[in-house]
Amino acid sequence: MQTRPRPVRYRKKNRKKKVSKPGPPGLELRPYQILLRPLVTEKGTHQSSRYNAYTFQVALTATKNEIKAAVEELFAVRVEKVRTQMRMGKTRRYRFRVGQMADWKKAIVTLDAEDKIEFY
Repeated sequence: MQTRPRPVRYRKKNRKKKVSKPGPPGLELRPYQILLRPLVTEKGTHQSSRYNAYTFQVALTATKNEIKAAVEELFAVRVEKVRTQMRMGKTRRYRFRVGQMADWKKAIVTLDAEDKIEFY
């Protein structure tokens, strides 16, 4: 038995995964341009107290090595590893218009056991 296809208005729209590419060869970001802001959330504070891992919003073109160097320079700590995530912007509505929030990049930075970052 074959079912009829879903109507177009109810189909999920799959966005292609965007591959993070480093910027043009001449583009060199400063450490304060790589780390945009710390993400202070409930989950982030739990990770910082339990696993010594801190989360930051970073520039889209930043690589893991650049993020590691920026954290070490700005906070004078030793970084063990960096994990990154590309976060897709959410769809938002305002009155009769549908818009898209910007995509952003998140970095989870794990520090050495002896180091710590104080945000407050």
